[in-house]
Amino acid sequence: MYAIVETGGKQYRVAPGDQIKVEKLPGEVGTQLELDRVLLIGGEETKVGTPLVEGAKVKAEIVAQDKDRKVIVFRYTPKKNFRKRKGHRQPYTCLRVLDIEG
Repeated sequence: MYAIVETGGKQYRVAPGDQIKVEKLPGEVGTQLELDRVLLIGGEETKVGTPLVEGAKVKAEIVAQDKDRKVIVFRYTPKKNFRKRKGHRQPYTCLRVLDIEG
């Protein structure tokens, strides 16, 4: 059984036992939460939502609250001696999918 959920403006295909990295969600490590924006539930019988599947939930546990690797942003203008270097680390939440209800 699998599901397609939407969180943080992105869609993820999840199954029980999977770990996914999503946009930062509030909560401490070890906290359980429910993702209720389920777009599709697949398996033996497929349920497609319009746009969401009614009464469907995905239970997940927060495994880590961390920052992703650093991305370097470098601006350069030739012949003007202009260089600007900037770094960015995007925060994320790592979730372990426990169960799919629906």
